[in-house]
Amino acid sequence: MNMEYVSRVVDLMDPDKNAIYNMSVEDARKVILTEDPGLIRKIDGQFALVAVSGKTVVIARSIGRPIRYFIAKLSAGPCLILAERIDTIYNYLKKEGLDNQFHPSYTRMAPAHYITKIELLGCPDPNPIYTRFFTPKRNIHLSKSKETIGRMYIGCLYDEIKKWLKQVATSGPIGVSFSGGVDSGSIFLLTYHALLELGESPSRLKAFTLSVDQQGADLQQAREFMASLGLEVFLEPLEIASSDLDWESTMRIVEDYKPLDIQAATMNLALLSTIRKKYPDWQYMIDGDGGDENLKDYPIEENPELTIKSVLNNLMLYQEGWGIDSMKHSRTYSGGLSRAYMRTYAPADHLGFKGFSPYTLPNVIEVAEGIPFIEITDWSQEELYKLKGEIVSAGVKTITGMDMPVFEKRRFQHGVSDMKTFHSTFPEQDMVYRKAFQTLYESVG
Repeated sequence: MNMEYVSRVVDLMDPDKNAIYNMSVEDARKVILTEDPGLIRKIDGQFALVAVSGKTVVIARSIGRPIRYFIAKLSAGPCLILAERIDTIYNYLKKEGLDNQFHPSYTRMAPAHYITKIELLGCPDPNPIYTRFFTPKRNIHLSKSKETIGRMYIGCLYDEIKKWLKQVATSGPIGVSFSGGVDSGSIFLLTYHALLELGESPSRLKAFTLSVDQQGADLQQAREFMASLGLEVFLEPLEIASSDLDWESTMRIVEDYKPLDIQAATMNLALLSTIRKKYPDWQYMIDGDGGDENLKDYPIEENPELTIKSVLNNLMLYQEGWGIDSMKHSRTYSGGLSRAYMRTYAPADHLGFKGFSPYTLPNVIEVAEGIPFIEITDWSQEELYKLKGEIVSAGVKTITGMDMPVFEKRRFQHGVSDMKTFHSTFPEQDMVYRKAFQTLYESVG
């Protein structure tokens, strides 16, 4: 067993996966070491950062970059291992002969939007201290029209897309995970418009739509969307068979067991795998993940834990879950999209894509949280469900001049196949997913 550690912190994160626009990664590490929420909030982009000072370790991340940690016990004291994934931590421990200490539930996911401070003091190490660095002000756009709010919200989103095009996706083709829904539709049109504004050819862009067994409503919706704007040339359908779908293999990649997330990730993995086979060198993908969370566009009636009051009264409920201090907060996982983003991130990373979800960025979320949802909807679920289409289409019109079609909301995993295929592919009971997840690690720990 190799016990000669240069440091008691082993950082297995890849700094090149950060997309920070206003400073270097090294400077950003110095910023998070200050533990000053105001300074950390000024880090512009998506990031997962670790900084060390003596026995103190500070972590900060945005939604778009996951990070996990695990404390191993050595005779010389505790050793903190940090990585994106559970299996990366396990493989490192195995290499060092420390895997007898491992269990997946002992790993921890740092929550997005918080400073996670860990003191490596020895047995027992204290729990982390969490300090929020991103606290958007709620309801600050009172009495503003939906058109004005749309211009602000989509204007911010558009700025983030342009920054990404200018500093990250500077050359090569760009794929959009496209269903023709509000989120993917807005991402496509804004990226298309940004390329034109930046003097680049929109031929870099392609909208990929998945169709399973030549069924599902998304492909027809995508065709109608593009046809209405005369942009059919950008659409590329990806046809696969339902036999190509494997939710258990997806679970191993995503490292989670939540049914809705595994279902979405399975379809996402199928779409990206098809692109990878067809275009071996493709790098950049952009998508609309986070749009539902920002404008609270989930069917409340499908979740017995939620009411419209809990959805509208809690800061970033869909982005963060019930919060780090709540009974329902998992120690192994964070909450909300902070946890669920692995459904998007992990399949793309597994297949070598550089993915981007601009709706998840703090600057965009900040505008969304300022929307006076209660004033606009008067506690009506019907009004809430209409709101995203109204705000986003108004904003897209302002920025691009295009009239974006708005279709009825449908989950990604429900739109790429018919429901008969969906139900024959995925288990109905949550416990089936949990048990399958447990078998991934039943021989370790």
